[in-house]
Amino acid sequence: MPLEKAKSYLFTVAYHNMIDHVRKVKRITLVDQFKEEDRVSEQKVHNARNVLEGALKRLSEVQRALIMLKDYEGYSYEEIGEIMNLNPSQVKVYLHRARTHLKEYLVRMDNVI
Repeated sequence: MPLEKAKSYLFTVAYHNMIDHVRKVKRITLVDQFKEEDRVSEQKVHNARNVLEGALKRLSEVQRALIMLKDYEGYSYEEIGEIMNLNPSQVKVYLHRARTHLKEYLVRMDNVI
């Protein structure tokens, strides 16, 4: 009986070592994939920021304020409602509409290029 337990123990140890090795190799190859030329340049970040600012300018003042309060500042719907004098359900609806307008603008290729 001790021989069977030893066999099972050795199999378990070998299996876990194999899993650890596979995970280590995956991490190494993922790090190698991020080469210098693949990184985002400052120019691309600047262009993306300009596109996003242009999209935000197309929103109404209330929609822009709601987007900034929720997505940038991280306020809850209740807190935004108190700040903007709206109830939380109105905040959710207005935010959904604002995000829809942003999405429609940002997915058009001519607006991004």
